[in-house]
Amino acid sequence: MKIENIKQELLDQCNHYLDQRLQRIQNTIADIQESLGSETKSTAGDKHETGRAMLQLEREKAGAQLAQVQQLFQVLGKLDISTMSNQARLGSLVFTSQGNYFLSISVGKIVVDHQDYYAIATNSPLGKLLLGKIGGDRFIFNGNETIVNQIF
Repeated sequence: MKIENIKQELLDQCNHYLDQRLQRIQNTIADIQESLGSETKSTAGDKHETGRAMLQLEREKAGAQLAQVQQLFQVLGKLDISTMSNQARLGSLVFTSQGNYFLSISVGKIVVDHQDYYAIATNSPLGKLLLGKIGGDRFIFNGNETIVNQIF
């Protein structure tokens, strides 16, 4: 499989991951809204208020998760997978002695054409180490020396 196709498949799978996460969060928010709307005032007023307060906290938490997912979509929107560079940057596919990394967002392991790749964020510990590296560079991560073989 051509590198361009691998990078496109990795990007597509990252987008799919975020789509699923977004759907779960939207469902959670809808469930909370429904619960808040159906919550009726009972004779135990304090119990009612506690329940509403807990639902409000859950809604705020889901709102923060929604904002985070929207930020990740923006990161993916900035990826330029068509430009090849010999230096690791956002959107690069980095082959190392320890594994293959797609510098994008933190998704974890993605299998493309029977090959394992790890989608990692550039602000992750490993992502920070990979940024700016070129083929042949070496670095230590988790006590292991890693060699950068190729960058696309």
